[in-house]
Amino acid sequence: MILSSLPIAFLMGLSPMEFFKHGDFIMWPIILLSFIIVTVVIERLIFTAREAMTRDTESVEKIFELVESGDFEGAIAVGRKSSDFIARILVYSLTHRQASMANAFARATNQEMQRYNQGMPTLDTIVTAAPYVGLLGTVTGMMKTFGALGGDGDVAANAGAITGGVGEALIATACGLAIAIFGLFPFNYMNARIAQAKHDVSDASNALELIISKSAAESKV
Repeated sequence: MILSSLPIAFLMGLSPMEFFKHGDFIMWPIILLSFIIVTVVIERLIFTAREAMTRDTESVEKIFELVESGDFEGAIAVGRKSSDFIARILVYSLTHRQASMANAFARATNQEMQRYNQGMPTLDTIVTAAPYVGLLGTVTGMMKTFGALGGDGDVAANAGAITGGVGEALIATACGLAIAIFGLFPFNYMNARIAQAKHDVSDASNALELIISKSAAESKV
């Protein structure tokens, strides 16, 4: 990320504008990647925090209790008052229990997981691609350096072009790595949250199935 590379600019004795200028054309895709990754990370962190605040395990347990007692309408009513995503899945499943509760549960789960996975492919792509973009800048910078060295052979006269090529290579590498490092930690954190959400859904599915099976077995006795 560009902001993460400002200390490098300071160490190189460059202002932010000079830093950008010395990075040459490769800085444009780096800026674009920086903007996208910051936007996605902020949106995903806000989403994760909001979902954590709306978790309502008490309502979910109340739904299970009402289902076990056979009060499906009461369970649906409790679930509709909750903002918990598990409660929404259970409400949708119980609402369509006459047709196919399993399919309804699967459909509701897919809709909720789509919300959790939104933006993650973009974040994954940028974290993976950013170092390669930086590497491209490294290659073009070194090409300029070798081009200057292979010119008229006067190293002193071509010193500006040589150092410019080396500077471009270093800046591109630093920025590409900075973007990847910046995105890696929230990417792994959000993957962990998605895994936890999948675990909670699986647990709710198993609990609902056990309750329904138990009720069906008791009704046959």
